[in-house]
Amino acid sequence: MALALEDIEFLRSDRARRILAAFAEEDLSPANTIPLLSRLRKSLTAREASAALKTLTLRAKSRSKFPRQGPSMLFTDDALQQASQRACRRYRGRLIESPNALDLCCGIGSDALALAARGCQTLGLDIDPVRIAIARHNAEAMGLDARFEAADVRRSIPAGYDFIFFDPSRRDETGRRIRDVERYRPPLSLAKGWRADEICVKLSPAVDLRQLTAYGGCVEFISVAGDLTEALLWLRRPSAPPSATLLTDDAACLLQYHAVEPVPIAPPKRWLFEPDPAVLRAGLVRQLAQELNATMLDESIAYLTADERADTPWGRYWAVLDWMPFQLKRLRRYLVQRGVGRLTVKKRGFPMSPEELSARLRLKDGRESCVLVMTRHRGKPIAIICREPTFGQNE
Repeated sequence: MALALEDIEFLRSDRARRILAAFAEEDLSPANTIPLLSRLRKSLTAREASAALKTLTLRAKSRSKFPRQGPSMLFTDDALQQASQRACRRYRGRLIESPNALDLCCGIGSDALALAARGCQTLGLDIDPVRIAIARHNAEAMGLDARFEAADVRRSIPAGYDFIFFDPSRRDETGRRIRDVERYRPPLSLAKGWRADEICVKLSPAVDLRQLTAYGGCVEFISVAGDLTEALLWLRRPSAPPSATLLTDDAACLLQYHAVEPVPIAPPKRWLFEPDPAVLRAGLVRQLAQELNATMLDESIAYLTADERADTPWGRYWAVLDWMPFQLKRLRRYLVQRGVGRLTVKKRGFPMSPEELSARLRLKDGRESCVLVMTRHRGKPIAIICREPTFGQNE
């Protein structure tokens, strides 16, 4: 059931708040859906019970994005999916020094509220009046001063705002992801007609960079603790190659393009390094290799290798035990002789899926475990046998 304005009005009532608080710790697994609805129906109508259960479920799902405020917020399914990660909201809030901001396609208001929390006078606009009602509730729940209005940003937007944040929908009516920036809802080209000192557009991290060449500015790929979450297009910044930003709980690390000498190609050394996905999407593997004093296994493969580990947040090291040109029988014999029965298979540039390779290796009786990295060296397939990492160690 899609939430309507009447549902939001009910969910904001004292009666609904008491019921939501009473059921906050209930088992929300699918198997318990019908029993929960039956219990809610004892004091609610069928529609109210459905709205209450949906809200309980979405609040549980919101914990990673809204760990503190989630239990008092309202959501819709798609708006919660589109809402930025907490680390991303805080990061953008620290970057923006504008006294006023416009959040276009604001959804449930999370980015507008992050800007308001930094003292920015913020107005959020969205075409969906239900989302606007939810955003107003969320502002009240967080005790933040931000305004929200229902409006179609395709027609016009208010003037006089120094910063514009634009977060178009990247899913179609069926929920499938949209890759083409001109099929975003609204399309990216709409931003060309806006006037502001800075315009920041949230994009899919899978965006085709060739579609952005006509816009100028620069693209920033954002990773939160190693998970590539979003891309940002900064339209008023000088044109530059893409950059990568890694967000952790207390820091933001930036990697930018700079000219480097060709990175040597070498066989696996003592350590194998897997770069953060933001580095891959920004095309900065060679820049990172230079920083880490590392070499590449192959011109087109993003694994790096080095004799010594560097202190870096930009990826993960694996201790290399051995490596060999790939030959199935030889690899199986090697693993059986060492008692390996449990494998974690990673691959890059290798045609066989991890599941297919594991099935064909037929390892059953061994008690040892290892990480098997299937990739290429100078264009030829190789297998790299790495140590299974110990909990808490980055190796």
